[in-house]
Amino acid sequence: MRDGNDRVVLYACSHTAVLYDVFKNCQHHLQGHSNVITCMCVSENRRWIATADKGPNCLVIVWDGFSGIPVHTIFDSCPEGNGIKAMAMTRDAKFLVTIDDATEQRLCIWRWTVNTETPACSVTLKPHAGVQEYIIFNPGNYRELVSNSKTNLLYFEWDDENDVIEVSLPALSEKTFNKVVGRFSQSVFHFATRQILTATLEGKLVVWDLHPPPRSYTSLEVLHIKACKLLHLQKDGLTVLTTVDRYFVTGDVKGHIKFYDSKLSLVNWYSQFKLSPIIMLSFAKEPLLAAGTKSSYLSDCTLPGDPFMVRNFIIGTMNARVYHLTADGTKLEKVLIEPREAIHAIACHPYKPLIAIGSMCGLLKIWNYRKKMYVVSRIFEEGVGIQCLTFNPEGYLLGAGFSDGAVYIMDAVSLKNEIPEPFRYSRDTVTLISFSHDSQYLATADVNFTVAVYKIVINNGEKVWEYLARLHSHHKKIRSLLFGVQVDSYEPRLLSLSKDRFLIEYDLLNSGKDHLEVLDIHRTEQEAIPKCMVWYPPITRESFLLICNSAYKVKLFNSITKMCRKTLIGPTYGSPIKQVLILPEAASKGSQKRYLAFVNKDKVGLQILPVDGNPHKTAAIICHPSGVSSMAISYDGTHIFTAGGEDHSVLQWEINLRALEAAVHLGGEDLTPFYGLLDGGREGEFYKELEDYFYYSQLRSQGIDTMETRKVSTRIPLTELPFVMRAIGFYPSEEQIDDMLNEIKFGEYVETGKLADSIDLPDFVKLYINHRPPFGQTMSDIRKAFKILGTPNEDGEMAIEREHFLDLLLTKGEHMTEEELSDCFTVLFGLNPEGWKSEPATLDYKGSNIRLEEELPEEITAEIFTADILGLPIPEDF
Repeated sequence: MRDGNDRVVLYACSHTAVLYDVFKNCQHHLQGHSNVITCMCVSENRRWIATADKGPNCLVIVWDGFSGIPVHTIFDSCPEGNGIKAMAMTRDAKFLVTIDDATEQRLCIWRWTVNTETPACSVTLKPHAGVQEYIIFNPGNYRELVSNSKTNLLYFEWDDENDVIEVSLPALSEKTFNKVVGRFSQSVFHFATRQILTATLEGKLVVWDLHPPPRSYTSLEVLHIKACKLLHLQKDGLTVLTTVDRYFVTGDVKGHIKFYDSKLSLVNWYSQFKLSPIIMLSFAKEPLLAAGTKSSYLSDCTLPGDPFMVRNFIIGTMNARVYHLTADGTKLEKVLIEPREAIHAIACHPYKPLIAIGSMCGLLKIWNYRKKMYVVSRIFEEGVGIQCLTFNPEGYLLGAGFSDGAVYIMDAVSLKNEIPEPFRYSRDTVTLISFSHDSQYLATADVNFTVAVYKIVINNGEKVWEYLARLHSHHKKIRSLLFGVQVDSYEPRLLSLSKDRFLIEYDLLNSGKDHLEVLDIHRTEQEAIPKCMVWYPPITRESFLLICNSAYKVKLFNSITKMCRKTLIGPTYGSPIKQVLILPEAASKGSQKRYLAFVNKDKVGLQILPVDGNPHKTAAIICHPSGVSSMAISYDGTHIFTAGGEDHSVLQWEINLRALEAAVHLGGEDLTPFYGLLDGGREGEFYKELEDYFYYSQLRSQGIDTMETRKVSTRIPLTELPFVMRAIGFYPSEEQIDDMLNEIKFGEYVETGKLADSIDLPDFVKLYINHRPPFGQTMSDIRKAFKILGTPNEDGEMAIEREHFLDLLLTKGEHMTEEELSDCFTVLFGLNPEGWKSEPATLDYKGSNIRLEEELPEEITAEIFTADILGLPIPEDF
């Protein structure tokens, strides 16, 4: 973007464009996209920047390159959300061209300087032309454009007065030159003749002639562009083709850069730098920075040996490196050195402003995030990726788990091995790694659902790490691996939580060599899948484990008894929480409040503790649209770091707790935030119905037909709670009912020592909101269940036979007794009034009683089950 005294480079990182000042070592972020940026272009004077993304509600944004302010946004560039595949800007920056990524691609030319939301002209491209991946305007005539796919080239002419665009697809096949042409990479207009040049990944150059149309020519139906030459420039594939001044410039897969004159004669080349395949070349805006005389430039390779004078330029390579080349002295400087593969592993130092970042390409870097510079790095052997990282609590050790199952324990300063050889007891990728609070134990989990433990022992007077034991303790992916501290001693505890819904605690004291003892196994969920686990901070007298699940719920479990003590609605930002961390006490700055940071599929957020279901206590922002892989928090709680996995980036976020507190204050106090979660709010019909059922249950609990004096109260007994829940449309399982009853019973037990036996209306409203499904039941959920349990019928629908349907209800899950099932069906079908008991014989579907067989069809589909049997109006989707 700028060179000389201010060296500024522009690059895209996830959903953000970054202006990076190399000399000042600072960044300016162009934030406005909610999807991953797919392409960028800039005006010739570097004043205007255009960025485009791909995904739902995709955008094209034009920025002021000097101030970093967005000046124009195109919202409907591709209504179907396919995103932009290629983009270019005219030399005077007045027009912008985009090609979307739909099956039938659409090319649009935009007058972005005019306040309009429609393109000046557009054309739909035929699929047989291939997926167009590159486009460019003719620098000498903005009415001409050229684009290419891997196999075809398209030439466009458009009339800006009549807003008409015509397309030419020149024929090209192996018979054209009687030899293989190859796959196209990039195309440019010839700056001296009426020709177009296209580079191929086979080292060839296709030359296309542009013949002027006849005077009587009014349409482009007759092609006036054809391939005239095929030049075999080199053996190595050409990945980049561009122009600068009076030169054609190529970059290839060997990392070589070559310059050709207008007659395609080789003028100069750079092959001595041993670079990776080149994917980008960008030249400085200034023609020639006269840092010295002509004699300071190298000679070209022509016979006269003239000085080779070219602008400074930057080089982008396939291995995620960007270099700056000063042409007058061939000085190559490194601008960016980044991981070339996915980043899944990040960890913050416990008391220094350092972050460790590990990539799947084996690159490990320690960064000082305050000074914005890396401290030390280490590259591991090729093909071995870093999957997880952790510092020990004292900060002098760094543990790393690798994709080949290796476990390294390194010095956190020098990154040298603390053990002679890495541990290799896992057969596959190590996904989780954790140190105990006293740094005496190290535990890992791998993709084979195995937990391994390593311990420090004294050997010849020296402390050395030694393998202790491993155990195949789960049968699905392990989500969390936590060390804790025993309540009655200072000994470490180890717990693991898996996708199989089991929380396992290990007995480290009674474990020995090759034997890892299990202390306790507890099932945390009945239907939902656990996502992550963390120790709840000591803001209550009771010690809790906080577990988030796939149903958008946050659960608090007593850390000793493993009883579920609270179930609360978690953040509902499009996907469930996948990782959660507690901010250190330093973040509170003397306040008694504590905070929680979380990430879901694509967002990072904060929540104020204690968790109570108040939606205003939570805030989140998009961080990695293609998916978050990991999160870490600085030791002082001022920054959150997120790794984007396949987008190869790590983002640093500043925490603003005042903004979060302000949002809570504006959201209201007491029950006001919860009323907003009810349909219609506090004054709506639903709340009035809920209130009626709540007080009706008082009458029901005292007996409907009693003549005794009524005891008026604001509370109802806990025995009535399940009936009121079902009356207002929430149908909890028996286990969920037990969790709700325990939550109320033991709510104040630690403080008062007494068990509660009733609940008031405000607490009931909170309980209902926190326990109900956040989006309700939908037909897609029910169809999913029938897809698992049923078989296709004659119409292709998933159906369950009547006998199998009844058998499932009697024997599977929280199975019902025949009497319970009979009561349900007789009430649903109106055979008995509600509250009357029916005979179990009614359910003898194999025997004499035919009434149930008459009511139930032989085959039951999802639609029959919801509409005909339950009689519930269930929406298609939320």
